[in-house]
Amino acid sequence: MSKRHLFDSPDGLVNKALRGLITYNPSLSLDEANRVVYDTTYDRSRVSIISGGGSGHEPAWAGYVGTNMLTAAVQGDIFASPSTKQILAGIEAVPSDEGTILVITNYTGDCLHFGLASEKANAAGRRCRMIICGDDVSVGRKGGSMVGRRGLAGQIGVLKVMGGAAGAGGSLDDVYDLGVAFSQQIVSIAATLDHCHVPGRTEHGMLEPDEIELGTGPHNEPGYQKLKPAPSPQELVGKILKCCLDENDPERGYVKFAPGDETIVLISNFGGMSHLETGALVDEVLVQLERDWKMVPCRVISGFLETSLNAPAFSVSVVNATAAAKNCKYSVDQIKEFFDVRTTTAWESMAGSQGGKTRRSRQEQLVQAPKEKPKTVDDSHDLKVDAAVLEKALRVACEDLVKAEPDLTKWDTVMGDGDCGETLKTGATALLAALDGGLAKSGSVVKVLHELEDIVESKMGGTLGGILGIFFVSLRSALETNIALASDKGAVALWGKALTSALESLRRYTPAKTGDRTVMDTLIPFAESMSHSGFPQAVGAAVKGAEATKTMTPRLGRATYVGGGASGSGELPPDPGAWGAMVVIRGLQNGGLD
Repeated sequence: MSKRHLFDSPDGLVNKALRGLITYNPSLSLDEANRVVYDTTYDRSRVSIISGGGSGHEPAWAGYVGTNMLTAAVQGDIFASPSTKQILAGIEAVPSDEGTILVITNYTGDCLHFGLASEKANAAGRRCRMIICGDDVSVGRKGGSMVGRRGLAGQIGVLKVMGGAAGAGGSLDDVYDLGVAFSQQIVSIAATLDHCHVPGRTEHGMLEPDEIELGTGPHNEPGYQKLKPAPSPQELVGKILKCCLDENDPERGYVKFAPGDETIVLISNFGGMSHLETGALVDEVLVQLERDWKMVPCRVISGFLETSLNAPAFSVSVVNATAAAKNCKYSVDQIKEFFDVRTTTAWESMAGSQGGKTRRSRQEQLVQAPKEKPKTVDDSHDLKVDAAVLEKALRVACEDLVKAEPDLTKWDTVMGDGDCGETLKTGATALLAALDGGLAKSGSVVKVLHELEDIVESKMGGTLGGILGIFFVSLRSALETNIALASDKGAVALWGKALTSALESLRRYTPAKTGDRTVMDTLIPFAESMSHSGFPQAVGAAVKGAEATKTMTPRLGRATYVGGGASGSGELPPDPGAWGAMVVIRGLQNGGLD
């Protein structure tokens, strides 16, 4: 975990963050002295809902202030409860004729300060209630018997349904009962790849590279179990769901789930996981819920619900909405409506659009790609060569390219984004698999080019994949169009014409030319020499062109940000795209083409 921060000191950081955060909604105001964010457009006749806690969990809680969610939020220092004075300022900022409910997570400082503020508000004539949310199943019944379960991101779901009910005009009693009922039907647990780092602090508890901690808290609190060696994602999700859903576990079986109960899942990124991995995590959770627990959630919320600064960690929460409905006046359908109602807060970036008549199952969403029509080859426009020679040449070229991958990757890591070697290896491996399936047995060059088009389009991304895609489709088209040259002037003349046409097509999409340090430094000399001198000379021109890229100054692509001759020697690694193309061309010759 990185210890680097843009703002190295925590001094003034919370206030500065709040000033920036409130820009998401012009209706918000910030009492900076008390760190209270509140909605200036709230309806005084509705129940006001206030939450808060330590900073560092953004967007919780200030990010949830707005229509149909929080009326106000009170922020403390990083991982520290706000003071009683701050909380009272929040209550005073949004007075309600119906009453106010404070909703917090179960941490000692928050319970004490929000509790004292509630007592003072009631003593001053306000109607004020408080709900303490504890959903973490890692705190077992024995270990947590005194203080109860720790609060995790399940509380954000409580805020959402309560905000929806308050916005719909629910009474103080009704909204409060809903919040209590909903909060008691949540099971959550977190897993951590490493702990977060707090700006300004020198100490930093780190996990070993091969371990994962299960049951951690959002303030760097240790979990109840370290898993070493680290389990696979599938194994980790399995352990998480067992902790949450195994009703026979005497320590953690806090919530019962009957067949047919409607459930809601919340997956919170603690701040340091990529969106890419978070999406994969959501899928794995849903797969295992349905497969192993016969559970298909009616709502799934994922994203930065309640973070822990930059921690590469996450929590999973499962809520039994059906059970919650049995303990309040609202039905399951009404609870879902409260969950779906739109807000003017950060919630919308994670909730998406799941309710209403347009809701579809995952089976409906995961569609099969339409079957492609098989490509046909017109024999009258095809170039046929000796099948054994064709197969051997293609195999040698592909095998040489696979062997070259480590160098290509290394060079592209220096000069680009590091994907060139893997991209070319992917294409070579796919073509080898096609050869194993009999691709070259007919000796059809057009059939091979069709296969190369498919491989490039479906398996090879990036700039190089795009260039090669245009090149191969244009090469195949030009070869079919000019097939008569093969009988009139020979195959070399046909290849010269086809390669020239392919490069002309490519020039419509890229300005690259010889000397720019790209794959074109190999392809252009190869095509030009083929037109005038034949294949052996063209191979030599390709090798010479690839070698020349070592001393060229990059003019296109990511390598232009690095420049040439940085070491003072005036020489860089060869351009990986140009070198890869050369390896293939030379491999074709080594494999027997002449």
